[in-house]
Amino acid sequence: MKQAATVCRYLLGLVLVVFGSNHLVTWMPNPTQTGIAQEFTHAMTASHWMFVVGLCEVIPGILLLVNLFVPLALAILGPVIFNILLAGFLIAPMGLPAGFIVTILWLVIFWRYRASFAGIFKARPVLP
Repeated sequence: MKQAATVCRYLLGLVLVVFGSNHLVTWMPNPTQTGIAQEFTHAMTASHWMFVVGLCEVIPGILLLVNLFVPLALAILGPVIFNILLAGFLIAPMGLPAGFIVTILWLVIFWRYRASFAGIFKARPVLP
């Protein structure tokens, strides 16, 4: 399981750095979208929100690649991945396969680092 988590960490980090950097500096063509997906993407881009999303993907991606602050990277990526899945379900179903792959990679890494998150899952945490 340790090797699987390491491979998943590198894969997820690479995916996030590559595709997240495309939100910062567009160097890959974006897929053609129609309807509400196109409107949503336009609003996110015009408001520069996509730049923030890019930072929230690239910075944790780098942390995963260099194996530093991995639990922090996972905590930042949780909401990002949730929104990728939510957009896939509600707006652009063509993004669901990529969302599922990223989610599986994240879950494998999260399982490896689950001890780092043990405190937030306690109903009555012990205070120092």
